[in-house]
Amino acid sequence: MRVRVIPFGVLKDRLSAATVELPSGATVSELLDLLSAADNGDSLRLTLRGIAVGVNSEYATATQVLHDGDEVGLLPPVSGGAAPTAKALDEGREPLDQVLLTRDPIDSQKLISEIKRGEDGAVAIFDGIVRNHSRGRPTLHLDYEAYEEMALRQMRQLAAQARERFGVRQVSLIHRLGRLQIGETSVLIVVASAHRAAAFDACRWLIDTLKQTVPIWKKETFADGAVWAPGEPFPADLAVQPAETDHEP
Repeated sequence: MRVRVIPFGVLKDRLSAATVELPSGATVSELLDLLSAADNGDSLRLTLRGIAVGVNSEYATATQVLHDGDEVGLLPPVSGGAAPTAKALDEGREPLDQVLLTRDPIDSQKLISEIKRGEDGAVAIFDGIVRNHSRGRPTLHLDYEAYEEMALRQMRQLAAQARERFGVRQVSLIHRLGRLQIGETSVLIVVASAHRAAAFDACRWLIDTLKQTVPIWKKETFADGAVWAPGEPFPADLAVQPAETDHEP
C-alpha cells in the first residue's frame, strides 16, 4: 500500500513530502521506523522522538493501522482561511464561533467590537503580537505555517470545549499564516461571557492549549539567520515515538 507523508516545521529541513510504500497492515510506528532506517543514522530517529502524527487530519497513536491512500502528517511540537464572519445563520440563533486561519492582517478592534452582545458582562482578549526580539536576538519577521485542515478542526474543537467547560457565550479564535512583520497580530482570541472569571479562564485555557495541540509552526528570521521556533512538548497522549525508542536510555 502507499501513504502520502507530509513533514511540517523543522522536519521539513530533514524530509520532503513523499509517497511511501508500506506492507499491508503497517502501523504509524512502523512508518516512523522505516523513515528513520532510510536516513542511515540516528539523527532523524532522535528528531522524530516526541512528535505527533496526524492521519487524514486526525491525531493518531503509534499503533494505529494505516491504509492505502492515507495522508500522514509528521508534526513536531507546535509554536504557538477565510474572511472573518460571525453572523448568526438566521434570526434568533446563537452566533457561530469565529474559527479562522487567514493570511490577511487581523483587525483586532473590529473583531472585538463585533462579538459583544447585550447579555455579555465581559469580553476577555488575548492579542498575540510579533515582537522585535527573541532569545536575545533582533527579529526581522516571522513566518507561520499550518497543517491547515487539521489546525482548523482542532481550533473548532477547542472553541466548542471552551464554551462547554467554562460556560462562556462565544469564542473568536483567529490565527494568521504567512509572513508577519513586527507589531502585527499573529493570534487573536476573544471570549464573550456574562461573567469576567469565566471569560478570563477560558481565554487563558484556549491560548495555552492551542500552543500545545494545534499544528501551527513559526519560523523566526534574524539578521544572522533563520530558525524554527522550538515548540512546547505535546501532551503525553498525543506524542508518538518509533517503537525502538522505548528501549533507549
